[in-house]
Amino acid sequence: MSFLQTIFIAILQGATELFPVSSLGHAVLIPALLGWQIHAQDPTFLPFMVMLHFGTAFALLIFFWKDWSALFKGALGKDGKEIQRQSLYIFSLLIVATLPAIFIGAFFEKLVRNLFSTPDIVSIFLVCNGIMLFIVDKLRKNVSVDKTIAIADLKVKDALFIGLFQCLAFFPGISRSGSTIVSGLIRNLSHENSARFSFLMALPVILAASAHQSWKIYKQQIPFDNILHMGIATIIGCITALLSTAFLMKYFKNNEKWALTPFGYYCCALGIIGFVVLMY
Repeated sequence: MSFLQTIFIAILQGATELFPVSSLGHAVLIPALLGWQIHAQDPTFLPFMVMLHFGTAFALLIFFWKDWSALFKGALGKDGKEIQRQSLYIFSLLIVATLPAIFIGAFFEKLVRNLFSTPDIVSIFLVCNGIMLFIVDKLRKNVSVDKTIAIADLKVKDALFIGLFQCLAFFPGISRSGSTIVSGLIRNLSHENSARFSFLMALPVILAASAHQSWKIYKQQIPFDNILHMGIATIIGCITALLSTAFLMKYFKNNEKWALTPFGYYCCALGIIGFVVLMY
C-alpha cells in the first residue's frame, strides 16, 4: 500500500469498526471497487491491521474510561456493597458475552473468512447486514425508552445471547457492532444502552483478537518505512475511532425510534452497488 492508501484504510477502519456497517466488509470491498491491489496475504498486511485494531481499542478505552474506572472502583468495594455487587455482575455479563467469540472464533473464524472474504460475497453479506438493521428497528419502533432495561438488569442468558449474535461478524460484511446492538435491542435494551454494552464488549474482544495475531508480527521482517507508516496510520485510526464513538453515543441517545435505519439503507445500497460493479 502507498502512504495515502494506508491513511485511507486507517480512517475507514477507525470509523467502520464502530459504526454498524462492518469494518472488515469495507476493508475488502472498498479497495476492490477502487481497483487497489491490496492483498491480505502480503506479509505487512496482518501487522498493519493488528496495529489499527490496537488504535481502535485505545480509543474505546479513552472514551469509556469513566465507565471502566467506575466498574473497577465499584468491584473493589469502594462505593459500598450494593455497587460492588452490581459492578461484579456487569463484569460477569461482559465476560459471558465475550466468551462465544473467543471459543467459536478460535475454531471457525479463519475457515469462514477464507470461504467468504471475496468482494462479491462480502457485498451480499452487507445487504444481509442492512436487512438485519431494518428488521430490528421496525420491530422496536413502538418501544419507548421507559420500557427498556438498564445494562445491570440483563440476565446471564441475555449476555450469552448477545455474545452468540456477535459471532455473526465472522462473516465479512456482517457488522460486529451492528450484531451486538441488534441483539441488545432484542433483549430490551435501549439503543443507547445497547450501543454502550456493545462498545464495552468491543474493548476486550478487539484486544483478544489483536493479541491472538500479534505473535506473528515478530516473525516478520518489516522495513522501517512501513513501520513508520503503520504508526502514523494507527494514530489517525485511533482519533477517527474516538470521534466515531462520541458521535454514535450521542446519535443513539437522540434517535431511539429509528437509529439503525439509515445504516441499513447505507449497507444495502453499498452491497448492491458493489455486487453489480464487481460482477458486471
